Amino acid sequence: MPKEVIPMSRDDGDDGNSAYGRRTFKRSKAHFTDRITADGRDGWPVEAGRYRLVVSRACPWASRSLVSRRLLGLEDALSLAVADPIQDDRSWRFTLDEDGRDPVLGIRYLSEAYDRRETGYPGGVSVPAVVDVPSGELVTNDYQQLTLDLATEWTDLHREGAPDLYPHELRDEIDEVMADVYEDVNNGVYRAGFATEQEEYETACTGVFRRLELLADRLERQRYLVGDTITEADIRLFTTLVRFDAVYHGHFKCNRWKLTENRALWGYVRDLYQTPGFGDTVDFDHIKRHYYQVHTGINPTRVVPLGPDLSGWLTPHHREELGGRPFGDGTPPGPVRAEERVPAAHTP
Repeated sequence: MPKEVIPMSRDDGDDGNSAYGRRTFKRSKAHFTDRITADGRDGWPVEAGRYRLVVSRACPWASRSLVSRRLLGLEDALSLAVADPIQDDRSWRFTLDEDGRDPVLGIRYLSEAYDRRETGYPGGVSVPAVVDVPSGELVTNDYQQLTLDLATEWTDLHREGAPDLYPHELRDEIDEVMADVYEDVNNGVYRAGFATEQEEYETACTGVFRRLELLADRLERQRYLVGDTITEADIRLFTTLVRFDAVYHGHFKCNRWKLTENRALWGYVRDLYQTPGFGDTVDFDHIKRHYYQVHTGINPTRVVPLGPDLSGWLTPHHREELGGRPFGDGTPPGPVRAEERVPAAHTP
C-alpha cells in the first residue's frame, strides 16, 4: 500500500507515520498491514513466542498496544522491546539495552527489521511494530488494527480472566466513538501542534476542545465510554489524555484549558491510570523527553520543562460512584514483571 504523503523527518513526528506540508498535517496509513490471525490467512498465524512487539513508551499509538497486552495477559506469548525515546537519523534505536542491541532480535535499529521485510522501503519507521523473531522481518506496523487483533485473534493465548475489550454487541458504538476520538483528539492534537498557519491551528485546536467537551458530557453520566466496562475505546482515549497536560497543552498549543481543570475528564483519566494495566505502562520521563527533544521544529532549544506536578494522578477520583465493572466478568492483570516496570523516578 503506497504512502498517502511524503513522511516527515524524524525531527517532526513521534512515530514516523506522520507527515505535514505547508498548509495541512496528515497522518499516513500504515504501509505494512499484514495481520497476525488465528487462522494465519496472511501467512502469520498466532503463535506463542514467535513475535516481538516493539514500542516506545513515548508514543501514544504504541502505548495502546502496551495497555492491551497487559490487560489481556499476553506477556508470555508476545515479548516486548522498548526503544529509546530519543531517535537519531535512523529513527527508533535500542540504546536502552546492553550494547545498544535488542537482546532477542540482535539489531540496533528497528529500521533493520523494516529492511529485512522490504529493502529500500521509502517510508518512515514507526512504532508499534511487530517483528517475526525467526526471520527478523517486520510483520506489521498497522497501529489501528493491531490492538483489535490482540483482543479478537489472540484469544487462545489470553490470560484466564482477561476482559473482552471489543465485545460483539458493542462494536458499532465502539467504532463510532473511536472514529470521533481519532479524528478530533488523537490526531487533532497533532494537527494543532504541527500547524504552520494561524487558521489551520485554530481549526484543529477548536476541534480538539469541542470533542473533549462532548466526551466530558458523556463521562459525567457513565464511568466508561461504551457500556459499563473498559473497552478498546477507553484505551485509545487514555493514551492521548495521559499526555495532555504534560505535552499537548504547552508543546502543541492545545491550551484552552488543562485536563486537571475539567472534572469529568480528569476524574476519568485518573480512574484509568489507577487501574492495573494502564498507569503501570506510562513513563512520563520518556513522554516529555521525546516530544520536547525530538520535535525540534517546534522546540528548537530542546529544553524539557520541569512540570507539570504528577502527584495528582494518584489522588481519589470517586468514579466508582458511577458504577461500572472495569474488567466485566474478568479480573485485573497481575503485577508487572520486574523487567518491564517503569522506573519509579518516571512516575508520580
